[in-house]
Amino acid sequence: MINPSFIPLEEFLRVREARMEAYERLALIADMCRANALAAIKRAGSGHVGSSFSAMDIVVWLYYQEMNTLTVGLEDPDRDVYFSSKGHDVPGLYAVLFSLGILPEDGLLRLRRLGGLDGHPDIRAAGIEANSGSLGMGISKGRGMAWAKRLLHRGGRVFITVGDGELQEGQNYEALQGAAHHRLGNLVVIVDHNKVQSDKEVRVIMDLGDLEGKFRAFGWQVARCDGHSFAELDDRFRKLREPSDRPWVLIADTIKGRGVSFMEHPAALRRDRGLYAWHAGAPGDERFLAAHQEILGRIDSRLAERGLLPLQHRVIEPPPTTSVMVGALGEPTSEAATSKAPSVGSPEYVADAFGLALVAAAKERTDIVVLDADLAADCRIRAFEEAFPHRFIENGIAEQDMVSVAGGLAKFGLLPVVNSFASFLAARANEQIYNNATEGRKIVYAFHYAGLIPAGPGKSHQSIRDISLIGALPNCVILEPCNSDETRMIVDYCLNSASESCVIRLVIGPSPRTIALPESYALREGRGAVLREGRDAVVFAYGPVMLHEVLRAAELLEERGLLLRVVNMPWLNRVDRGWLGEVVNGCRSMFVVEDHSPTGGLGDFILSAMVADGLLGNRRFENYGVCGYPACGTPSEALGFHRLDGPSLADRILAAVSNSSNGRQ
Repeated sequence: MINPSFIPLEEFLRVREARMEAYERLALIADMCRANALAAIKRAGSGHVGSSFSAMDIVVWLYYQEMNTLTVGLEDPDRDVYFSSKGHDVPGLYAVLFSLGILPEDGLLRLRRLGGLDGHPDIRAAGIEANSGSLGMGISKGRGMAWAKRLLHRGGRVFITVGDGELQEGQNYEALQGAAHHRLGNLVVIVDHNKVQSDKEVRVIMDLGDLEGKFRAFGWQVARCDGHSFAELDDRFRKLREPSDRPWVLIADTIKGRGVSFMEHPAALRRDRGLYAWHAGAPGDERFLAAHQEILGRIDSRLAERGLLPLQHRVIEPPPTTSVMVGALGEPTSEAATSKAPSVGSPEYVADAFGLALVAAAKERTDIVVLDADLAADCRIRAFEEAFPHRFIENGIAEQDMVSVAGGLAKFGLLPVVNSFASFLAARANEQIYNNATEGRKIVYAFHYAGLIPAGPGKSHQSIRDISLIGALPNCVILEPCNSDETRMIVDYCLNSASESCVIRLVIGPSPRTIALPESYALREGRGAVLREGRDAVVFAYGPVMLHEVLRAAELLEERGLLLRVVNMPWLNRVDRGWLGEVVNGCRSMFVVEDHSPTGGLGDFILSAMVADGLLGNRRFENYGVCGYPACGTPSEALGFHRLDGPSLADRILAAVSNSSNGRQ
C-alpha cells in the first residue's frame, strides 16, 4: 500500500495570509482539508470519505467565518459550540481542526489507531465537543447545551450538523419539539442533505418528504441553501444571526463525495444495485492516487492563477504495523499475527453464511420476513432483499420502530428476522425487545458487528454489553457461531426448532482463521464442542475472533509445557450442567474469554451453573473480557490493549495456573 502525503500546517497559514477573495480562500482551504482527510483515511485503512466531503464546506465556513471559537479560545464558556451528530464526517472535521492548529499533526496521522483519533467523534480529542456516531442524539444534546448557556447567562450559539438519513431516528423529533417549546434561539441545526445514506439514496431507504414543512410544523425557523456555495452560506447565516427566541434549521443541499469526480453522487452510484460506492472504506492505491491528484491539481491551479507557489506536501513514514485485512464497511477486521505467532487468515465471513442461510430457509418457509435498518449490505442480507423483496422491510435508521414492527408482524403468525448492529439494536431498542418478549411471540434478532473487532470506528460501534442487556430475558436465547457451518446450524435452530425468541451475535468481518469443529458436532442446547484437548486448564470462548486468540494462546502454551482444553461455547445464556461437568472434569483451572464485557456475559452464566451444581469446588475460575470502554485502533492494537490477544492470554493463563499450583503446594 502506498504511503500518502499530507499538507502541513504552514501551507494552511500561507493560504490564510495570501491576498485573495474570501470565498476563494475558503474554497482552497476546504480542498486542502479534503486532501488531508482523504490521506488520513487511506493511511488508516478505513473511514468515511463521502460524508466528510459533503460536509466539508459547511464545517470550513463555520470555523473560519461564523463561529467565535478561534477568537475567544476553546476554554471560554462564551464560545460558540459545534459538533457533528452523524459522526461519519469526522475525518473532515479532524482535518479542519488540524488546519487551525487545534489538533496536532500526529493525531491526524494516527486516525483509527490506538492513542490516536477515533473513527467517530470522541471528546478526548481537542476541539471535539461531543461523542457521536450513535445516530439521532445530536439535536437533543445540542438542546441541552443551548438551554445550559441560557440558564448560566453564557454567550455563544450551538451548531449541530445532522445527516439527512439520520433524520429517520425518532429522537430527533422529540428534540425538535422540545427546543421549540423552550424557545432556544441560540440553537442552530444544519442538515447535511447529501441525499445518500449507508446503503442507498435516502428516498429509496425511507423518504423524508417535505423537510422544510416538517421543521416548520415543529416551530423552527427554516432556511435552505447550496451547502457548497460560500456566497449562499454567507447570505443564509446573516439571517441566522438575527436575534430570535426560535431555533433555526439550515437545510444545506450537498453532494456526497464532493470534490472528487468519481466519488460524487449520483455518478458514484452502482448502476446495477443503486449502492453508493464511497460511503465507507479506504480507496485502493489507484483510486486514491486519482482522487488525491484531482484535488491537489485543482488547488495548485488556483494558486497559480494568483501567482502563488504550488503546495508543499510531505510523505510521513507510517509506524511499523502488520497488514490489515479489509472487510465489511471497509473497516480493518483482522490482522496478521504478531511475530509471536504465524500469520493466519481466512476468507470466511460468518455474516455471509447467515445471509445465505436466510435465503435458503425462506424458499421453504413463506412466513419469514427480514427487517433492516439501512445496513443490508453490511449485514449481508442484500441477497435476501433481492430474492424476496416482498418479504423484506427496509425501516431506515429507526431501530425502535423496526423492533416494534417485528412485534406486530409476529402477532399475525409471521417470523420476523430483525437486523442491525448489535450496539444499536441491543441498547437503543432494548425496551421494545423486552416488550415483544413479554408477549411471548417468537422473533429472531441478528446482532451484527458484535464484540470488540473491528475497533477502528470507536466505542459507539463496538458492542460489548449486548449479552448483559438481553441475557436476563426469560424467553430469549443468545447464540454466537464460530464458523459458517455453525452459523447455518444456528439459523436453522432459531427458525425451525426454537420455541422462544433468539439473538444471533455475528462478527462482521472475516474470520482470522476457520475454526474446525469435530466431524460429529451437532448443535445441542447448552452444549459446545471441545476444539483442542488438554489436561492443565479448560478455556471457554465463542465466536471466530476470540476462539482464534484462545487457540493461539494454546499453541504458544504448548511450547511452554501447558496443555489447554479449548471449548467453543455458542450458547451464551444457556448451559447444560451435565455436559459442563464432563467438560471441566480433570482440570483444576478454568477460564472464560469474552468478546464482551466480563460483566453479564458467558462467564457469569457458567459460573452460576458451576456454583449451583457444586462443580466449582477448589477450581480456579477467571473471566477475561473487555474491561472499561473498548479501545479504538487496529485489531491487534485493541486486542493487545485489553490483553485479549493470543500472546497476552497465554501469559495471563500461565500466571494464573502457576499461582494456583503454588497455592496448593
